[in-house]
Amino acid sequence: MSDLTKSLKTLMGDVVTFYFMAHGAHWNVEGPDFSQYHSLFEEIYSDVYGSIDPIAENIRKLDEYAPFNLKNFIDDRTLEFKAMNPEPKAMAKALLSANDKLIQAIDTAFKAATDANEQGIANFLADRVDQHKKWRWMLKASVA
Repeated sequence: MSDLTKSLKTLMGDVVTFYFMAHGAHWNVEGPDFSQYHSLFEEIYSDVYGSIDPIAENIRKLDEYAPFNLKNFIDDRTLEFKAMNPEPKAMAKALLSANDKLIQAIDTAFKAATDANEQGIANFLADRVDQHKKWRWMLKASVA
């Protein structure tokens, strides 16, 4: 398995984990700022969910099989799923920390794509890191 394939599978496991974190935050957030955080978390999980299929397709373009069961996602991930306090700022802080780790995973995959001269995959990853930097900004602003 190439470095690129391995990094994409790790990224996919991390993205799936982050998706469930954001969706769980959306479902369980409580407090006086509920509505704003509920909406922010929905924006995040919707965007992240939309990136899962393209990651899988990029793995398939490399003639590998994409992970397709929970065990694979858990085995391949580097992000740890931790219980979150349902208070909005605590959830946003937890997502901010996980998002920063996800940015690192995207950067690793981007470097592997560039090294492998896979420009289309690199472009996709560049767009994803840009989006996650937007989520970083929004989450940081929400906990300030």
